[in-house]
Amino acid sequence: MIGYLKGRVKYLDPEYVLLEVNGVGYEVVCSGAAFSRLTGLRPGEEGEVYTYMQVKEDGIALFGFADVKEKSLFLRLTGVQGVGAKMAIAILSSMRPNELTEAISLADSKRLSAVKGVGKKTAERIILELHGKISADEILGSDTVAGRASVPVSSEDDDAVGALMSMGFTKQESAQAVSRAKAQGAKTVEEIISTALRGI
Repeated sequence: MIGYLKGRVKYLDPEYVLLEVNGVGYEVVCSGAAFSRLTGLRPGEEGEVYTYMQVKEDGIALFGFADVKEKSLFLRLTGVQGVGAKMAIAILSSMRPNELTEAISLADSKRLSAVKGVGKKTAERIILELHGKISADEILGSDTVAGRASVPVSSEDDDAVGALMSMGFTKQESAQAVSRAKAQGAKTVEEIISTALRGI
């Protein structure tokens, strides 16, 4: 199985990216984030994608992702009945990973069904099958793969993050503020919120 590729972009097409790795060209169907990264490369610069190789009776296809987290979401989506690889890529190209996990956690089928090709019933099935399976760490948007520190999650964290978000802060800002507050010694929800507000 091919799980990762690093090489030079030889050709860009709306449908796929041709990536040259050690003299071999790989056609990779990329998510929006992966495609954007590859198109932003300078001449001669190498790009990388995390990949999933799909083997079917009618052929082999490579799908590319910006990071391991995005690939993991792709695999979860394709594990849902009625969601194929192309639909999963379409969802990831229309929604950032954090937006997708948020929509699933909030059971926002309207947001999911807004993606081209995803009907209301499919959106509801995705939420039904994946709700509760997306970790709090993913919902908060931490990403250790990209080099950011993981945010410790507890019931106090969740309550504090929710309170900060209700005040107008983004999920990422709230999660980071809660993490800083706990590092300063705050323990109860009230302490965490108070300390977090002083640091935002």
